[in-house]
Amino acid sequence: MDLTIFRESDSCRSEVVPPQAENDTECLKSSEASESQPCSSKNDESAPHTMSITVRFRGIDYNINDIHVSNTIGFLKHKIHLLTSVRPERQKLFGFKSLSASQPLSDTTTIDATSLRDKSKVIMMGSVEDDIKVVENVNKDEINPFFDDFDIFEDDETMSDVGIANRQEYLTKIARRVQEYQIEMINPPREGKKLLVLDIDYTLFDHKSTAQSADELMRPYLHEFLASAYHDYDIVIWSATSITYIKAKMRQLRVENHPLYKIMFYLDSRAMISVHSAKYGLLNVKPLAVIWGKFPQYSEKNTIMFDDIRRNFLMNAQSGLKIKAYRDSHKNRATDAELLHLSQYLKKIAKIDDFTKLNHKHWHKYVEGSRRH
Repeated sequence: MDLTIFRESDSCRSEVVPPQAENDTECLKSSEASESQPCSSKNDESAPHTMSITVRFRGIDYNINDIHVSNTIGFLKHKIHLLTSVRPERQKLFGFKSLSASQPLSDTTTIDATSLRDKSKVIMMGSVEDDIKVVENVNKDEINPFFDDFDIFEDDETMSDVGIANRQEYLTKIARRVQEYQIEMINPPREGKKLLVLDIDYTLFDHKSTAQSADELMRPYLHEFLASAYHDYDIVIWSATSITYIKAKMRQLRVENHPLYKIMFYLDSRAMISVHSAKYGLLNVKPLAVIWGKFPQYSEKNTIMFDDIRRNFLMNAQSGLKIKAYRDSHKNRATDAELLHLSQYLKKIAKIDDFTKLNHKHWHKYVEGSRRH
């Protein structure tokens, strides 16, 4: 089985054991000392039923014994961490589901509330810390201190840093990226097409929720959106992770080699630059001029970028559209239509020669106005 890897991007968090799993933590400590002696819940008189589970990661099977039906998914993740060095918060487990339709899987779900049985096989995707350090150390002097998933800017706050885009030290960094960053072309640019640049996490994919498959975490209408956009736009994926993780996610979402659209290329964190915000200090951003410097047929007049984090637009605020973050996929999968509406917006503005005349902040109004007419 070919196992690909997901990385939880833009996040470096310390490992925390949920309060609900205190009993499991004590069991974990006990099991580390003696794997042969099962541990039981404090509230049970007798030891609960135990099982063995096989976890496949990067093509290797790891056998985990003495898992009790009263233990939680969080406890299982900590056991997996001991064997694979993938921290619990970076793990995505596939191959089982909750027995209750109204109770989605979470770290506090007990094993007996899932479809896991003795000798069950689980697929894990995740990132080993050493691999992440390799990526982060590429430009260690430019690490973003705000590597969280939440936008730190208010609606109009990026405008207070509008002068950043013209500062010579940042233009020099961009010129260096244009000169040194190597793009692996997937498909060639097409004549007369505009450019659409897309983020991944929380834009196309809910990368934190637990699910049985990547399809359950994929934003609704993703393939329809990309197929529609492809008629008018060349498409680039830009994520603050590594190329390895981007490729893995695109394979899992079946974006790679899709018959109805093509991706031109991927950009990773190495194409980003660090800038200094007057209010927030050092930040990593995605300067579109890196693409424009390599492909002069694209510019601010025909480029639009979607991202759920506004600070990524600091070097090209006019070209950025802040998309509503897609979180809690199990709750929002049935109602989220953001990509469907944005398809309409892209189709409408594709007829416009100069995107600098647009205010993407009001894209909803543009779509609604077009409907009325």
